[in-house]
Amino acid sequence: MPNTVDFNGRPFHFIGIGGIGMSALAYILAQRNLPVFGSDLQNSHITERLEAMGAHIFGSQDASNFDIFKTPKHNWESMASGLSGKISSEKATLPRESSSIAQLEQQLPQVICSTAIHPENPEYQVARELGCPIFHRSDLLAALMAEYQSIAVAGTHGKTTTSSLIAFLLLKAGLDPTILVGGEVNAWEGNARVGHSPYLVAEADESDGSLVKLASHIGVVTNIELDHPDHYKTLDQLISTFRIFANQCETIVGCIDCTMVRDYLKPTISYSINSQSNADYTVDAVQYLADGIMAQVYERGEAIGLLKLQLLGAHNLSNALAAVAVGRLLNLEFSVIAQAIAQFPGTKRRFEYRGNYGGIQFVDDYAHHPSEIRVTLAAARGRLQNSSGLSSTLSEAAITPVHPGSEIKRVVAIFQPHRYSRTETLMEDFALCFGDADLVMLTEIYSAGEANPGRISGQQLATRVAEHHPHVDYQSSLEAVKTRLCQLLKPGDLVLFLGAGNLNRVIPEVMAFFQSDDNSGINPTVTA
Repeated sequence: MPNTVDFNGRPFHFIGIGGIGMSALAYILAQRNLPVFGSDLQNSHITERLEAMGAHIFGSQDASNFDIFKTPKHNWESMASGLSGKISSEKATLPRESSSIAQLEQQLPQVICSTAIHPENPEYQVARELGCPIFHRSDLLAALMAEYQSIAVAGTHGKTTTSSLIAFLLLKAGLDPTILVGGEVNAWEGNARVGHSPYLVAEADESDGSLVKLASHIGVVTNIELDHPDHYKTLDQLISTFRIFANQCETIVGCIDCTMVRDYLKPTISYSINSQSNADYTVDAVQYLADGIMAQVYERGEAIGLLKLQLLGAHNLSNALAAVAVGRLLNLEFSVIAQAIAQFPGTKRRFEYRGNYGGIQFVDDYAHHPSEIRVTLAAARGRLQNSSGLSSTLSEAAITPVHPGSEIKRVVAIFQPHRYSRTETLMEDFALCFGDADLVMLTEIYSAGEANPGRISGQQLATRVAEHHPHVDYQSSLEAVKTRLCQLLKPGDLVLFLGAGNLNRVIPEVMAFFQSDDNSGINPTVTA
């Protein structure tokens, strides 16, 4: 089996192509006019975007999906084109050798999997039986990164926002980067972009240990904290993974506010939001406002200018400072960096404003770890404290605007726990992280493919949270969550839907309920 990825025209087949990381890789390949196939159990705007570019996507994960790759050379092109009418003969690069065996081997796709794909998956099984080269998605990312002057952003928290900030900065500075991030950004209409410069900005995931495969010109590490106990049994194992990654990067930019980064990685270039830290990049005179943050930035002790951003919370100031450090490393003037960061609207599902209905503001956020929940709710509490009489100056795509005359009176947190292993391991931290919410609602655990061990439940977590918080509500299903929110929410609420699962499915219908002039008789339902 080949151990290198072939970018010379051999087809790719992604098992689970609609995932946020997998789809970004598929997008880059499709933009290169390489034959891209894939499967996913659910259709989405992400899969539709890939199909519009010429990818063929199967709506199931069946062994029969590979039949196209078993056909003789003279039938393969027409079969590929006929499947959806969207694969052009120009993209369907065919083998050139005359031997039928060689033809078959070259037609077999390179199969890309994530850790979520189990060996029992029928597509995975047939790929092995046929002898297809099988790569983890990190192998493909590593192969792409090797072609560029790459900037890889790693860390337990903040890597999507930080990588998006850096990518946005390079885009606005005219450096035309290729981009692969774990969130969708309106500036490039998705989670990936193909540029024509030597630069590539990528989010580097540590969750399954595959971070050790990545090597980068510039590596950024935002923080290190145990978040995936399904893979890492100890914090030392996680630290070891980050150290290997750091040693494979030419330059490491790291946040020394995290003691793990400071003590174990010893970054080449450091940043900190603590003005007394002696980091290479620090801030002072910080103002946390209702519609963003302002701070004076220092470079090795010298003031270099004022930074403004449309994001909330100290954690996002730290993320922006990482972008400053990378920009300066690339010899960009601070004025160019500051202008770009001031325009950055944020990424989807990171304090993403979804609407204001009935005087209630709705926010969708990916926070699923106690530390992430804590800083997100702290940002919401800061918005409440600064909201009175303040109108928004943010763009339509930015974070939650404060509408004129709509003072925030209450922070409501709705949380869907993500993974049994995480919930069980971090139970005590979860119990203490909701202090900045006035009302907390929890629902059942989203398994994310994990088997239920029978030792932990959403109800148990709600009971533990209630030992430290006076107002906790538990609802066992999304349908129950939606119904209860329609009863509890009131004007002046800032409502945050927190979690990495499917909790945000209820947001449109709850908003629709409060948008109605007469909602007394409405009983909205959650669609599949």
